[in-house]
Amino acid sequence: MKRMISCWMALAIIALPLSAKDLKETDRLQNCSTVLKEILDIPDNIPQELLDKAECVIVYPSVLKAAFGIGGSYGRGAMTCRTGEHFTGPWGAPSMMALEGLSIGFQLGGQATDFVLLVMNPRGARAILSSKVKLGGDASVAAGPKGRNAEASTDVTMRSEVLSYSRSRGLFAGISLAGSTVRPDNDANERIYSKHVQAEDIITKGAVRVPPAAQTMVSYLNRKSPKNLSEPSSLK
Repeated sequence: MKRMISCWMALAIIALPLSAKDLKETDRLQNCSTVLKEILDIPDNIPQELLDKAECVIVYPSVLKAAFGIGGSYGRGAMTCRTGEHFTGPWGAPSMMALEGLSIGFQLGGQATDFVLLVMNPRGARAILSSKVKLGGDASVAAGPKGRNAEASTDVTMRSEVLSYSRSRGLFAGISLAGSTVRPDNDANERIYSKHVQAEDIITKGAVRVPPAAQTMVSYLNRKSPKNLSEPSSLK
C-alpha cells in the first residue's frame, strides 16, 4: 500500500510542471489577445489598409530587454494567419512563436515592450513558419507606418515582408527589429494543442481548431479585417 501511495505521489510531482507550463501558454495566448486589441484600438494605430493586406499577425507581449548598449531581447508570443492556400480565408488557429536577438542602442533597463508584427506576403509567412528567420536578413523588415492618415504605400513598406510595431510605457511606435530572429515554438504548440503538431500544419493545413484561449484574438481579427485586400497576384 505504501509503495502504491509513493508511486501516485511521484506521478503527481512529475505532472505538476507540465500543468504549470500548460497554464503559462494559455496565459500567453490570452495576453496576446489583450495586447493586440489594445494596440489596434489606439486612435493613431496600425493603418487599416496595412492590416487588410497582411497575411499574418504575430504578437509578442512583454518582451524583455537588457539594460546597457547592446541588449538581448527575448519574448514568446503567437502568430495567426488567414486560412487557405493563398491566405484569403478567415483568421485561423495560432502557432506559438519565439523572438530572440540583439538590439543595439539605448535601452531602458528592465523595460517590457509589446510587439505586433504584420507579415505582408506569403513568402515571408512560409519562411517564418518553416524555420528560424533573421529579420533584415532572411526576411526584410521595416518599422511600420502608423496613424489613420499615414502613407501606407511607401517604397519601404511595399518592399518589406514584415512590418513591426511596439508599445512601451504607453508609447506606440513603428520600430525595426532588424537583427532579431523569429521562429515557431513547437514545444509550446504541443502543450497548447496536447499533441505534436508543426507550425506550418497549424497555419496552412488547419490541423487544429482555435483553442479557447485564442478565440478572442481570432474573432477580433475576423471582425476587424475580415478580407485580405492584397492584390490577388501577390498571393500566389
